[in-house]
Amino acid sequence: MGRQDPPTAHAAWCFLLLVWLANSALGHGDTALQPHGGYWWPRGGRLARSYPHLQGDARRRRLYSSTHYFLRIGGDGKVDGTRRVECPDNIVEIRSVRAGIVAIRSVHSGFYLAMNRKGKLYGTKAYTPSCNFVERIEENGYNTYASWLWNHEGRPMFLSLNAKGIPRKGPKTRRQHLSAHFLPMLVS
Repeated sequence: MGRQDPPTAHAAWCFLLLVWLANSALGHGDTALQPHGGYWWPRGGRLARSYPHLQGDARRRRLYSSTHYFLRIGGDGKVDGTRRVECPDNIVEIRSVRAGIVAIRSVHSGFYLAMNRKGKLYGTKAYTPSCNFVERIEENGYNTYASWLWNHEGRPMFLSLNAKGIPRKGPKTRRQHLSAHFLPMLVS
């Protein structure tokens, strides 16, 4: 009788043959599906992920507060609310900075929406980290915008317009407050 290979050796050769066949069947052009190409092969214990479709996205909208005001960034940098739909200062461009982080800029005045460390909203011509907001879609379909840079005693500070259209100070805002809920309405 001749010498026989142990069953584990056959299993290893079958696995290598299977990997080679799968690689040949997939073709060499699709690097996302190849073991060394990126997405399904763990590198350093973690999957490589990329979200290029979320970066650089710019949307023109009117931010309509649940307190029935449109967010307005005036030509002097003043931030407040207006009930006038046709006001040019209430058209904003919401641009993705990275996944979940946006910058809001008035199309007409060119001012970016920003929040200082005390939670006061203001407009600035220069883009700074104070202009970044965390955009979150809430359960009721409205969006909230929390300062990415600043918080108050560990709590996020939100973009918020009170019942008179005046911005609320960040430390007094909460995610649950309806004054911090906005609908991004399409500009026609």
